[in-house]
Amino acid sequence: MASDLSVGVRAAPDDWLSIGEVSARTGSAVSALRFYEDLGLIASERDDRNQRCYPRHMLRRVALISVAKRIGIPLQDLREAFADVPLDRPPSHQEWQRASRGWKRRLEERRQTIERLEAELTGCIGCGCLSMKACALLNPGDTLAEEGAGPRRL
Repeated sequence: MASDLSVGVRAAPDDWLSIGEVSARTGSAVSALRFYEDLGLIASERDDRNQRCYPRHMLRRVALISVAKRIGIPLQDLREAFADVPLDRPPSHQEWQRASRGWKRRLEERRQTIERLEAELTGCIGCGCLSMKACALLNPGDTLAEEGAGPRRL
């Protein structure tokens, strides 16, 4: 490897994977891995042929990114969740636990928001009123009334 991810302990040569190997192991496209790296979600080094090599511990991060994408978690949320998880070495159990707790709070907030939306949609679709004045989903707190009569959301 041409340079270290950190000044810390150097990983053994067998602990490095090419971008193709990471792609094959995780099911993520090579272009996606480059994109994640550009966003700072994962990190690589360059070998003596100037090819990307990833430390083996990046597999876990890529797997979590894939799961998050599948359930609709924005990559920016992942950046925040991974903010305290080191890129330059395998994270400790405590570091993963701390990140997990933060991510769990975000997921819980998202779940509650989805449940509220589901309840409001069920009520709105079920009543069929289509009233912009009364509909709490499209016009919470009847704020559109301040703009006058007539259609406001076209």
